[in-house]
Amino acid sequence: MEWFANWFDSEYYHILYQHRNDDEAHFFIDNLIRKYQPEKDAVMLDLACGKGRHSIYLANKGFDVTGLDLSEQSIAHASKSSHEKLNFYVHDMRRKFRSNYYDIIFNFFTSFGYFSKELDHHLTLDAISNGLQPKGIFVMDFINAIKAENNLVKAESKELNGIVFNIKRKVEKGTIIKSISFSDKGKSYNFEERVRGFKLHEMARMFRKHNLELMDIYGDYDLTPFNAFDSSRMILIARKIINH
Repeated sequence: MEWFANWFDSEYYHILYQHRNDDEAHFFIDNLIRKYQPEKDAVMLDLACGKGRHSIYLANKGFDVTGLDLSEQSIAHASKSSHEKLNFYVHDMRRKFRSNYYDIIFNFFTSFGYFSKELDHHLTLDAISNGLQPKGIFVMDFINAIKAENNLVKAESKELNGIVFNIKRKVEKGTIIKSISFSDKGKSYNFEERVRGFKLHEMARMFRKHNLELMDIYGDYDLTPFNAFDSSRMILIARKIINH
């Protein structure tokens, strides 16, 4: 089983990342909507939606929203909030899902770069491009790999819900690797996260290959300009172009 399928479907993943709060998600979405002003009936996809915190907020604003995630447990939780304009499905982002359908596709909080094979990243971008309507918009919220690598915390411990998570980080062949070990109820666990540290020029090249033209690049959820050495995030806004 690939590391993300195992880790993201674990209850411990949600314990470790419980600090990702709704206020942060709402703030980011509000800024994006204010900037790009989608139509009131826009059709949106939240790709790798997790438990649906972004999807639910978008749907509450009146948009027609689909949430997709590989984790069955996350989708089961998110589906409790389903209604006529909000639907969730278990789905692998490497596979196409509806063609020329969405006005906007979101990929929040570094939900890309997980794969060991380059082909899988291209399959994902191809599926995203396929899912967008012509001139549709793709929003990718990714780590700023340069800053992340320059400021790597090699080891730390966090106690959450009575569990001590021991975390080690390293960079290996362009991939940021986080090893997570802990014990709970007398049992020891070891998980790993692996994210390719794609830089801006690499992303831009991959986007172009899949008819996604970069429009804007931001460095945080305030939508301030991106700086490769200082920005906390690398937020890419692209438009689907049609080659004739």
